[in-house]
Order: sequence, then C-alpha cells, then structure tokens
Amino acid sequence: MPANLTAQYLKAEEAYRRASSPEEELECLQVMLAEIPKHKGTDKLQADLKAKIAKLRRELQAERKSGKKTRGIRIPRQGAGTAVIIGGPNAGKSQLLRAFTKATPEVAPYPFTTQTPIPGMMPYQDVFVQLVDTPPITAEFMEPYTQGLIRGSELVLLMLDLGDDSGIEQCQEVMDRLQNTKTRLGVRSYLDENDIGLSYTQTLLVPNKIDLPDAAERLELFHELCRWEFPEYVISAQEGIGLEPLREAIYRAMDVVRVYSKLPTAKEPDRERPFTLRRGSTVLDMAEQVHKDFVEKLKFARVWGEAVHDGTVVKGDYVLHDGDVVELHVS
Repeated sequence: MPANLTAQYLKAEEAYRRASSPEEELECLQVMLAEIPKHKGTDKLQADLKAKIAKLRRELQAERKSGKKTRGIRIPRQGAGTAVIIGGPNAGKSQLLRAFTKATPEVAPYPFTTQTPIPGMMPYQDVFVQLVDTPPITAEFMEPYTQGLIRGSELVLLMLDLGDDSGIEQCQEVMDRLQNTKTRLGVRSYLDENDIGLSYTQTLLVPNKIDLPDAAERLELFHELCRWEFPEYVISAQEGIGLEPLREAIYRAMDVVRVYSKLPTAKEPDRERPFTLRRGSTVLDMAEQVHKDFVEKLKFARVWGEAVHDGTVVKGDYVLHDGDVVELHVS
C-alpha cells in the first residue's frame, strides 16, 4: 500500500471490503479518496478510486431510473463478526451450522439441500458470532450473491468432504471458481495493493467427516495434492469431533475485544452484554456504539482493566483491551 496512509483511510478501506451495497461502497471510496496522500506514488491508486466512484455513481443512477436493485441477498450483520461457510455439494455445511447454532437448516445425504443462505448465531463464552450457511459451489455454478457474502465477512470456513472420493476434487473446484473472480480466499483479509477491487478474505480449512471409513487416507492424499496455507481444523460435524478447537478459532479470527459498560451511578458493570469492538478500537469507538451523540459529548471515561489502575481517567483515544470495564462521562 502507499506510504503514510491515514487511520481514516485504512478504516474506510476495511469497510469498503465488507460493504454490502453500492451506497456503502461509494461512501467508503469517497473517504479513501479524500484521505489518501497526494503524491506520485499514489497516482495510480487515486485514478482507480476515481474510476470506481464514477462507475458506482452511474450504477446507482441507472438503478434509480429502473427501480431495480443490482445486488443480491443481504444478511444483517450481528454479533462479534461473521463467518461464511462454503464448500462443494454435501460437504456438511448445514450440519456444521446445526452443530454450532440453534439454526435448523435441512440436512440430508444428497447435494444441493441448501438453496439460500441461512444464518445462525454461535455462542462463545459471553458473546455470539454469526455463521452463514451457503449453497454449494461447483465448477459450473456459484450463486451470484456468494461473492458479496464472502467479501462482507471476517472469515470463511472452507469445508472439505472426507466422506467421498470426489471431495478433494470438489474442494479444488471451489478454489478455482473463486480464483476466477475478484473475491478470493486468503490466509488474512486484505485488498490487493494494485487493484482495490480484488479482495481476499481470511480462511480456515475445515476437513469434515473424519469419522467415516477411509477419511484419514483421503486427508493424507489431499495434503499431497493441495499444499494450501490455510490453518486446518479437522472435524466431524455430525459426531462432534474437533468442534471446540474450531469454535475458538472462529472467535479468535474475529479479532475483537469485549468491553463492559458501567453507568456512573452503578456499583457494578453490565456483564450480560459486552460490546465487541475490533482490536485497536478506542473509547470513542465504543462511545459511538452506545450513542452517536456520545462522540461529541464525551468528556472523559474511567477504565478498569489489566492495562490500567482501577478507575483510571482516560481520554477518547485510549485503546481498549479485552475485558475492560468502561464508564463514559458525557456533557
């Protein structure tokens, strides 16, 4: 990326990667263009930003005239973050969603049981992570909205079917299908520095059905044929094997901190519903989640946590830590 990018630019860039509507994309791109340092080293990126802004404006204008939406399915974001479950036919995506959440997708031993995305909430200690089951991806077909779901998520769970000899080939087809788009899987989430339209989403590989006959041999063959760098969590969604390490890995991938609010008049904080914020967030970011007016009205905050003495007075730029208790004082 160009040197000396501002915090506002990086925040807008991250929001752009996760945007689920043309309006959200346009807003983020405009912030990125306003914040990018203006020098020769960023000339190409500035031109790309201007071109994308112009294209989005044309799309929005055409959309308003026609009255038709150009984007597909949108799922409201909930919890500490979102993990999208993808894979080939009958890889066990719906079974995994059932194992982790209270969602009740149809589970059957035949392919294409899931025909629309199905969300569910996975508990982890005192927070929840949103999981989204998706229709299968094959060499011939992928639902158009799947790319948007992947781009908008913090994490992808790529499932490998160890219960069938065709599982390795089907998983490779998923990778190949996405490789031919600008929505791809990666060890971490980022936008390509030479093409801001090319997005990578952090991915965990989830070989499933390890309890079935010959599954271990298929996994060994997979390792010989596909030398991918994704962290791997071998499971049986049906038998519950390996689920707890995977649950923790999903939560850790959200890269959030839990912060507990305390009213100035209360003796104890509210520990039932912590705020979840991206790691590196500040007291001002938390204040904005409580109420947008708090950002302007914040005078100071008191913090109890591992990095400070109890009740330390801090300003809005204090970086929050996991488990912090925050007492906001506004004018």
